[in-house]
Amino acid sequence: MEIAVVKYNAGNVCSVLNALRRLGVEPILTDDATALRSADGVLFPGQGEARGAMTYLRAHGLDYVIRNLRQPVLGICIGQQLLCRHSEEGDTDCLGIFDVDVKRFIPREHSDKIPSMGWNRLHGLSSPLYDGIEEGSHVYFVHSYYVPLCPWTTATADYIHPYSASLHSGNFHATQYHPEKSGRVGELILHNFLDMVRHESSNPLI
Repeated sequence: MEIAVVKYNAGNVCSVLNALRRLGVEPILTDDATALRSADGVLFPGQGEARGAMTYLRAHGLDYVIRNLRQPVLGICIGQQLLCRHSEEGDTDCLGIFDVDVKRFIPREHSDKIPSMGWNRLHGLSSPLYDGIEEGSHVYFVHSYYVPLCPWTTATADYIHPYSASLHSGNFHATQYHPEKSGRVGELILHNFLDMVRHESSNPLI
């Protein structure tokens, strides 16, 4: 099973690579279109700024490549946001897999700190990513922007107001939180994604 991690200018992905290695997978970090298309599964992680990330993706033709991937894809953090239609961060048009706009957190009280950083609970779990995960489990977030609740929401979290902690449409899955930094729960979520990849690669579409 070959797992590719998208290489672009959106932060340090070493923690994702190391998490996959702990699960017995040696991933490839690449921005090569052929390698991404041929991989059994693709992770699209990152931390960074939406406009700069999209500028890089377009300059390297990766926007088209990612939109047209047919194997299981998992976006993480800004990877989730870039899979949406538009982001308020830099007034940026994104990839449009999820037809929803990314919004900036607006503090309501003095205690509301931006970015939202730390552990938060997951609720309303409705994806194979969460097989074996208990309602209310904690995962780790770092973000100033969020995806509102929408038809593609598969888990919610609450900071200032409820928002999409994860999304799913077709072969695209995405999490706002960092599974690679979320201890046992995050490890199981990544394991579940790899199980999806194994299932798809052993039962390819005709």
